[in-house]
Amino acid sequence: MIALTFSLFAAGAGLAYAVWCGLWVLRQNEGGASLQPPYLAIREGADAFIRTQYLTILAVGVLLLLVLWITPQFGFLTALGFAIGGLCSALSGMLGMWIAVRANVRTTTAAARQGLPLALKISLRSGAVTGFLVGALALASVTGFYLFLSWLNDGGPMDLRPLAGLGFGASLISIFARLGGGIFTKAADVGADLVGKIEQGIPEDDPRNPAVIADNVGDNVGDCAGMAADVFESYAVTLVAAMLVASVSGVGEHVEQVYPLVLGGTALLAGIVGIHTARLSTHGTILSTLTRAVLVTIVLSAAGFYLAGHWLLPDSGSDYSAGSLFASALTGLAVGIGMVATTTYFTGSNHRPVQDIARASLSGHATVIIAGLSVGMMSTLIPTVVIAAGVITAYSLAGVYGIAIATVALLSLTPVVVAIDAYGPVTDNAGGIAEMANLSGEVREVTDALDAAGNSTKSLTKIFAIGSAGLAALALFGAFRLEFGTRLEGVSFAIDNPHILAGLLVGALLPFIFSGIIFKAVGKAAASVVEEVRAQFKAHPDILQGERKPDYARAVRMLTRASIRGMILPGLLPVIVPLLVAFAWTPIAPPGSGAQMMGGILIGAVISGLILALMLSTGGAAWDNAKKYIEAGHFGGKGSPAHMAAITGDTVGDPCKDTAGPAINPVSKILNLMALLLVPFL
Repeated sequence: MIALTFSLFAAGAGLAYAVWCGLWVLRQNEGGASLQPPYLAIREGADAFIRTQYLTILAVGVLLLLVLWITPQFGFLTALGFAIGGLCSALSGMLGMWIAVRANVRTTTAAARQGLPLALKISLRSGAVTGFLVGALALASVTGFYLFLSWLNDGGPMDLRPLAGLGFGASLISIFARLGGGIFTKAADVGADLVGKIEQGIPEDDPRNPAVIADNVGDNVGDCAGMAADVFESYAVTLVAAMLVASVSGVGEHVEQVYPLVLGGTALLAGIVGIHTARLSTHGTILSTLTRAVLVTIVLSAAGFYLAGHWLLPDSGSDYSAGSLFASALTGLAVGIGMVATTTYFTGSNHRPVQDIARASLSGHATVIIAGLSVGMMSTLIPTVVIAAGVITAYSLAGVYGIAIATVALLSLTPVVVAIDAYGPVTDNAGGIAEMANLSGEVREVTDALDAAGNSTKSLTKIFAIGSAGLAALALFGAFRLEFGTRLEGVSFAIDNPHILAGLLVGALLPFIFSGIIFKAVGKAAASVVEEVRAQFKAHPDILQGERKPDYARAVRMLTRASIRGMILPGLLPVIVPLLVAFAWTPIAPPGSGAQMMGGILIGAVISGLILALMLSTGGAAWDNAKKYIEAGHFGGKGSPAHMAAITGDTVGDPCKDTAGPAINPVSKILNLMALLLVPFL
């Protein structure tokens, strides 16, 4: 009980810190009248999109809630968990985006009047609102629901399967938020670049571009609300997976079930210290300041993990020693550091891969695409090996539970990692507002410096989310396999079984079909933006002379409709496939083969999805930074033929790194959660 009290206390402290940061940001100066038109347009567009998106998600969610409630194998508790997970995930994304669209103009004002240090503090603390909402709500929802189940159980053996419902609710919100926001932001970005930069030769964020407000709105709904829901889901599902593994394996009574919650609470408190002490030193850089916040959090978390294990586990009857679980937790942190390090190499403009893509742009558009594909594919090597080594190490220390603990440790860094990610769209918007308000070049230099660091942190956060999603899915598969071991004797998941092999093929196929549908949706939405921008320029040539204001709202409305339509089919795909296995294949298949087919699908989707997501996200970020490298004055600089080719590479990379790549994260986890929920039918 003390452990659960500590977890709830830490969650409360995280929520209190998020509220304090939000109130502090809102007290900062909004700036003069020239900043208000672009700021209000971005704010209204983002709010309108979120309302439309979440009303659509609500309709789907209520339908699934009723199905769970009336199905005897699930019942009220699973439906309640589903509602809690979905509501907390939606709340973290919506509140985080709400503060982000109010922090952008304040960051611009600080950049114009006080300079870089205050602008950095405003943008980082606005990001901290999202980060600590995500971490605290995930920890509080899982801990609170576990306590509720304990109270209902009144000391008897506990059935933790309703926790899978909580994870499923979070996952459903995550996949739709990721898809809707990702389609919106990248269609706007691609459409704005193709007509504005390439056809008309006007700068990024130029107020003459009818899609410029939609582009800035997209930064918030994709990189803030979408990422928040994505990482919330990963964190909540990982806590649930670790607790389910402990429950199904039947070791240590309740101690292994609550140990992940203690790790989460420890890291949450460490994250408050890490973020709050981040200050821009006299000779330091923005990126080093953000990196220092993460490193402080990692060091304090590791120390806390050691103390927590030796406090909770000695003489507890646990099957695992405090030392083995501490080593498993350190393994998870090491996996995260290894993935971040290799991503920095493949996406940093001061390293060879990005420079090679930039150099390839000298030869034209086709060669820059080929070079980017090469970098994306090669970038999967080290992260995959690091994850594989982490899985083997954690398993050798504490079995499947060790893998789950390693994943919990990695995802316990969620608050600080999401904080430095959500900082990115705030600074991106701040630069756009400065450009649209025609502020001085000195102001844009400050916002550009903030934005450049934000681009790096966003790419690192995507890799963090992808790696943790893969590990979380493996932990969930462990729970699925253990659950079947207790229910059905003689069911084997050996690789030479034809049902397993067929499942592996189907599972490996799913991320590709999923990504293909997403790319098609982004392409159609981007084409509609291109046509709209061209039509406005043709109908009103005085827009390009700055004598007439474009119709920004029309582009926002168009993209809202397109992104909502585009998210439905891919969002339902990982829900439909397990249902087909359970209700179409299992009744006609030999006994046990339905479970074997499902097991193959789960592992196939994890493996191909992990590597495909790594390739798309890293390759897309490398294309983006190659363009920025040229814009910094290399290979002819802005306006050169190399720059035009690099813009093409960036427009191809945009849906890779910000839509398809990150959206793969929830797929394998939804598949695993659906499999756990459907165990009675298999």
